[in-house]
Amino acid sequence: MLSLLFLLLLTQGNLSMSEQLPQNIFILAGQSNMAGRGGVANNTKNGIPSWDGIVPVQCQPNPSILRLSASLTWVLAHEPLHAEIDYNKTSGVGPGMPFANAVLTRVPNFGSIGLVPCAIGGTAIREWAKGGFLYDQLVRRTQFALQSGGVIRAMLWYQGESDTKIREDADAYKGRLSSFFIDLRADLGYPTLPIIQVALASGEGPYVEIVRNAQLGINLPDVQCVDAMGLPLEPDRVHLTTPAQVQLGETLTDAFLQSLPNPIHITNYSSRRFSNLMSHFFIGPLLRFALLLVAFT
Repeated sequence: MLSLLFLLLLTQGNLSMSEQLPQNIFILAGQSNMAGRGGVANNTKNGIPSWDGIVPVQCQPNPSILRLSASLTWVLAHEPLHAEIDYNKTSGVGPGMPFANAVLTRVPNFGSIGLVPCAIGGTAIREWAKGGFLYDQLVRRTQFALQSGGVIRAMLWYQGESDTKIREDADAYKGRLSSFFIDLRADLGYPTLPIIQVALASGEGPYVEIVRNAQLGINLPDVQCVDAMGLPLEPDRVHLTTPAQVQLGETLTDAFLQSLPNPIHITNYSSRRFSNLMSHFFIGPLLRFALLLVAFT
């Protein structure tokens, strides 16, 4: 009887856990504007950056949107998404939550979404090269995310501001970015991984246009580029404001949905519904009966 009880408990636990695992995985990578600095400003008294805590409706938590934490567990996603990953900086609103919410709004039966935050502020493209810490962390976190049984739908990539400071870095940007995309696809075993990158809205140096031209000129299959130029910036003139991040998230949604087959293929959830019915009408009552037997023996 005890062994039967253990088996029932294990089955019930597995069914409950399956309800908390995402079907659709999205990688979020790059530097500060992907990590999110919307609503972040220097405190006028101490000069320390702080987030204003304002979360627009488009960025609100949703039970169908999960985040892979720094400890590699799936948790409910909420702003700021990158607080645990980009921990040396102050994070605010980024494009990840408005993107995920917009996808679910426009495709209600899309299925649960798992966001994998990997962006680190102030990083240059050479720091994302294969063999480095950022690259290895991205691959490790993505591989773990896939253990849940979901599939990678795309990587959202926003980076390049740090490469606008030195002419040599700006000139080398296109080659380094192409190599990064190619290496990542190879190491994830997904040669056609969809990548949606963001062309710079700003920069930290005088060579913004060189980097932007490199981004807009990337000629790799299944790589799209959306343009952030013209979106509102925070007073630092580098980071997108909260409304700008919301707009960017919706623009990324447009690009992602336009890249999908028509009609959009959505995972069949019939087996999942069957599992729920089994849990509710059969396993649940049987488990309670087993507990009663144990209590009176």
